[in-house]
Amino acid sequence: MASVKLENVKKVFDGGVVAVQDVNINVQDKEFAVLVGPSGCGKTTTLRMIAGLEEATEGSIYIGDRLVNDVPPKDRDIAMVFQNYALYPHMTVYDNMAFGLKLRKYPKQEIKQRVHDAAQILGIEELLDRKPKALSGGQRQRVAVGRAIVRKPKVFLFDEPLSNLDAKLRVQMRTEISKLHQRLEATMVYVTHDQTEAMTMGDRIVVMKDGVIQQTDTPLNLYNHPQNKFVAGFIGSPAMNFFNGRIEADGGLVFTETGGGLRLSLPEQFAERLASHHGKEITLGIRPEHIFDARRCEGAEVKARAKAKVEVVEPMGNEIYVYFATKSGTMYVSRITATEEPEAGKEMEFVFDTAKVHLFDAVTEKVFLG
Repeated sequence: MASVKLENVKKVFDGGVVAVQDVNINVQDKEFAVLVGPSGCGKTTTLRMIAGLEEATEGSIYIGDRLVNDVPPKDRDIAMVFQNYALYPHMTVYDNMAFGLKLRKYPKQEIKQRVHDAAQILGIEELLDRKPKALSGGQRQRVAVGRAIVRKPKVFLFDEPLSNLDAKLRVQMRTEISKLHQRLEATMVYVTHDQTEAMTMGDRIVVMKDGVIQQTDTPLNLYNHPQNKFVAGFIGSPAMNFFNGRIEADGGLVFTETGGGLRLSLPEQFAERLASHHGKEITLGIRPEHIFDARRCEGAEVKARAKAKVEVVEPMGNEIYVYFATKSGTMYVSRITATEEPEAGKEMEFVFDTAKVHLFDAVTEKVFLG
């Protein structure tokens, strides 16, 4: 296996459209790296440049210690798994998996061994004589992965491979790909727009927006310590709540939402770090699980309380998402345990765990607390 490194990589398409801007990524040997972001953020273009399917306008791309900018895709020792499987409909599963090896004129016995080994790993041994039309979506995806495995490449590249599967099968397949990574000890670069896939699969995650990397970190660090408002809002489901307002010294630190909405007392331990932000426009972020039903906090010494009318209730089984609107019209959501179902249209009191807030500069959107 090998590492993958991109240094100051830029991609400009015809017409001057900048798809990727100054990208620096260093995927370690045997690491599972995930590129995640909304549609059009440049993640697939970045993957295609690693594969050699797109030419980098600027910068350097290394696989291992080898500069591959001018190396054709077939010579980069990578294998790519696409969203649409790209199986040959007239060939059996065996022939689909063996096709690349046959082109490279591997001995028949070695091809047979590699195909059967890959089929055993993926649990598709009984499917080798079938054609793609006789397979389910999940089985076709396993075949596409198996076709990559038989190559024994230095790097596996996945371009949103689970997008065409239903929700239950997606969960199953992402678990299988994670297990496959552990078993093969392979270097993998995986592209997805689904932050849940990114969080559950990646050793490290690269968050992109508008062709620019916003943050590269472990899943937990991205969740707990986002570097800017975009990352904070993109990672996590339901998304982080945001409130625009100011910090005031009103008998203590108080966040006041613009428009006369929320007023939340902030912990005194933040005083020194927030001193230079008094009176300035900021954005306060807090995750849904840090907003509690006040009835479950009786006796606790909490100052940050707020009342609001319940707008929408979404029962999820073991928990409930409760949506509210502040007086200024800002919608926010609380994630509470399913011990008592709130009713839409009724007022509830909530407690905010303000020790867990994230504060962002209103102009740069960079975090300065959290």
